[in-house]
Amino acid sequence: MAAVSRSDLLAWLNELLQLNYTKIEQCGTGGAYCQILDSIYGDVPMARVKMNAKHEYEFVANFKVMQTFFKTKKIDKACFPSRQHPIPVEKLVKCKMQDNLEFLQWMKRFWDSNYGGHGYDAVARRRGAPAEPPATIAPLSTGSRSASAALGVGAGRSGGKTPISGHRAGSTQPSEAMLTLQTKLREMETHMEGLEKERDFYFAKLRDIEILVQQQTEALEGQGKEDDTLKEIQKILYSTEDGFEVPENAPVDEEETF
Repeated sequence: MAAVSRSDLLAWLNELLQLNYTKIEQCGTGGAYCQILDSIYGDVPMARVKMNAKHEYEFVANFKVMQTFFKTKKIDKACFPSRQHPIPVEKLVKCKMQDNLEFLQWMKRFWDSNYGGHGYDAVARRRGAPAEPPATIAPLSTGSRSASAALGVGAGRSGGKTPISGHRAGSTQPSEAMLTLQTKLREMETHMEGLEKERDFYFAKLRDIEILVQQQTEALEGQGKEDDTLKEIQKILYSTEDGFEVPENAPVDEEETF
C-alpha cells in the first residue's frame, strides 16, 4: 500500500477528530493517536487523555493510556508480534516529523482496516476539552541555549556599556571568570538533566497509581459500592500545598482530566 502524504494525513486527521493540526509533529503529544483508536473501538478512556498536553511528561502519560489499550485489545501481539514495545514512545514524544509521520501512516492503515464506518463525535468523546495544539511543541530542553539564557550568557549588552570581564572584546583568551562560569554552567546542565529524569520517573509512577485507583473506583461505583482507602489515596494524589494552589482569579484549566 502506498504511503499517504503528509497533507493528506493531516486533512484526514483533522476531519476525523475535528482538530486543527498544522504539522505532523503535533501528533507527538499522543492525544490524537489515542483518539484515532477511540474512533475505531469507542472505549478508549478519553477522560485520562490530555489533548492539549504541553510537556513531555504529559505526552508520556497519554502514550501510557495508549499502551494499556494496545494490550487490552491485543493490538500489540496481532500487529507487532516480534516487538516488545510496539509504540516507539521515546521517539514520538520528541515531536520529530519523520518518527511521527511513520507512526501516523501506520495508524491510518490500521484505521482503514478496522474502522466500521459508524458515526463518530470526536468533540463529545473528549467531553469538549480544548484540543488546540500549543503554538510550540517541544520537550523541556536541558541544552546549553536554555541554560545559557537563564544565566544571561550570550545576552546582548544594554546601553552600550563595556562588560566587566577583565579582558577586551577582541581578546582570544577567555578570562578566568568566564571559564568558571562555563564550568558552573555545565554542572547546572548535568544537575538539571538528572532532576528532570527523576521527576519524570516519579510522575510516571504516580500516574500509574492514579489510573489504577480510578479504574477500581469506577468499577466499584458501577456496583454501587465505595472504598474509603481508594478515596484517601485520591485525596492524597489531588491535594495541594502552599505555593501550588490555583489563584482565585486565575482561569481554571478545563482540559485537566485527572
